[in-house]
Amino acid sequence: MLSDQHGRVKRKLRLSLTDRCNFRCSYCMPTHPVWLPKATLLTRAELLRLSRLAVAHGITNIRLTGGEPLLRADVLDIVHDLQSLRDEGLERLSMTSNAERLGMFARPLRDAGLDDLNISLDAVDADVFKALTGRGIAPVMAGIDAARAAGLPVKLNTVLIRGRNEHQILPLTEWALARGLALRFIEYMPLDQPGRWQREDVVTEADILATLRTRHTVEALPRGSEPATRYRIDGQDRVGVIATVSNPFCGTCDRIRLTATGELFTCLFAKTGTPLGARMRAGDDDAALTEILRNAVWHKQAGYAAQPGPVERPVLMYGIGG
Repeated sequence: MLSDQHGRVKRKLRLSLTDRCNFRCSYCMPTHPVWLPKATLLTRAELLRLSRLAVAHGITNIRLTGGEPLLRADVLDIVHDLQSLRDEGLERLSMTSNAERLGMFARPLRDAGLDDLNISLDAVDADVFKALTGRGIAPVMAGIDAARAAGLPVKLNTVLIRGRNEHQILPLTEWALARGLALRFIEYMPLDQPGRWQREDVVTEADILATLRTRHTVEALPRGSEPATRYRIDGQDRVGVIATVSNPFCGTCDRIRLTATGELFTCLFAKTGTPLGARMRAGDDDAALTEILRNAVWHKQAGYAAQPGPVERPVLMYGIGG
């Protein structure tokens, strides 16, 4: 098993397929992103090899991320490849997407073996959405509809930034409840362009709950290992809050991240990663790679709860994988 010095066992791998994205969300992207050379990205075979290594050591859930994973030309082949890990311990294969291209991909993704989707939706108002992302909302809504029609379970993710979209809390909640969709509000985290994040821009869990309670009954549900605290809204278990800043969940973190070039980040807020992909390309065998993986996970730090605040590093959110 992959365990760290704080007694946390890792069950989930976030696997980035690309750093490229067709959206320009300010909490994720710098003003002028510089994309990785395509030759540096892990190939299908390399992605499968490192994923197999992780599954062999206790990873049961893999989530494909980016950037935007649907921008990768061989994304369906990658989803199909990873099905070979089902017999080796993989239980769930998921994806996080902005959904703009999901209209054409939803059914093929389901047919290739994808289990579920997290979709970023920071507003239901078209003007607010465009101001936040730089893109139109219509293809995203069509993508959500396509995923539901294909039978793919959908969870919505909303990053809240004070002065930008906190007025969307109630419209988003009511839109999601009306469609029976799970919704997760996420506190704005200090992972974007250096100097941009400000603590006063964070819409906290307490703020979110206070807004919800102006119109709905809200009941907290027991916490698990998930990053979100779940709430029953008007009797429906549909809303959660990921309160990384005001109430960090680091003590139960069970996930690790692999960038599109194979750099292992054991924490979203780690200042440095471990060049697992580079060691693989240099010729290390599986035994050596396993030792690197286990050592990196063992030395995982306590997390944001122990060292709150912005992280100074060259890799930003779009490069590390959401």
